[in-house]
Amino acid sequence: MLVNKEKRIKYLGFNDSWFSVIGILIISFATFYLFNPAFNAITMTEAVLSWGVGLLFTIIDWFINRAIMISLRKKYPAFHDDAKRITLFFLAVVCTVIVVDFTGTSLLTLIPGVSALDYTSRLKVLLSIVFLTIMIMAIYEAIYYNIRLKKSVREEEQSKRIIIQAQLDALQNQAQPHFFFNTLNTLRDIIDQNSKEDAKEFVDKLSDIYRFLLEAGNDNLIPLKNELRFAKAYIHIQSERFGDNLKLNWDIPEASQGAMVVPMSLQLLLENAIKHNVISKAKPLIIDVAVRDKQLVVGNKIAPKSTQLPSTKVGLANIEKRYALISDTSIEIKNDGNRFVVSLPLLTPLDKKNKDASIDH
Repeated sequence: MLVNKEKRIKYLGFNDSWFSVIGILIISFATFYLFNPAFNAITMTEAVLSWGVGLLFTIIDWFINRAIMISLRKKYPAFHDDAKRITLFFLAVVCTVIVVDFTGTSLLTLIPGVSALDYTSRLKVLLSIVFLTIMIMAIYEAIYYNIRLKKSVREEEQSKRIIIQAQLDALQNQAQPHFFFNTLNTLRDIIDQNSKEDAKEFVDKLSDIYRFLLEAGNDNLIPLKNELRFAKAYIHIQSERFGDNLKLNWDIPEASQGAMVVPMSLQLLLENAIKHNVISKAKPLIIDVAVRDKQLVVGNKIAPKSTQLPSTKVGLANIEKRYALISDTSIEIKNDGNRFVVSLPLLTPLDKKNKDASIDH
């Protein structure tokens, strides 16, 4: 573990090779200075020997404390165990420094010519060394905490993105059967009222629409020009059934067609308008589709049917939820009893990124 770089980074948060060298040198020189306040009174040989002993004790202290720190991090990896782990570690630092020093000095006194040491005065100096060691080891803890915090935030961000993507996929999968359900109702009416050739043509064009759905895949945002192509193909199919009684006023500038919308959003709005309003020669349905103030605005005069087709109650709610998950900008729905108007925000990829950033925060 002391040699393997990957394991060092895993348990320490960074490669501490140079940090260990610098930390050991700082503590060893501090030890030498604290135990030899009268530096001028000793010879150079004595100074080197004294620093060498201090360096040896420091290296032993450092690697024992480091091993204890790694062991505690393995045993208590969770954030809620930090207080217990840090308390145990600091107690271990105090004990290690004192035990190593007293054991080492006791062994030194066995060497001929080394006088007995004053343990009482030495203990006072050791308190300063303990404090310095704790301060340097605290840097380890600060780095480790910061690395874990970033990792935790990153994992939480990924988890939220996965959840949001799952919700978007579910909503998109919900919208497609909704479309299929309503087009089957339309096909049934065509079979009842028109020739077989009309029904065949309807099916052919319906297959083109489903080709679009397959090409769109699982995209959460698509260019407005693609959604317009899909919506116009859908209206072309509906015109087979309603003829000139269904009219669309398109006011979409070319410059706006690069903006992004959620897939099938415009088509769902057109579908709802057709489904819930009377469409006849006496009461033609006129739907206005225009871009206003960075919004795709879809509106029509309300002419409710006396009898309604079975509703899956998916359309508007589906669009609202998908926009809420992708962007901070929500759709607007207005119903004054005379006109029904829905405004879809025209987005950019940056809008989605900003939403992700707020989630990460």
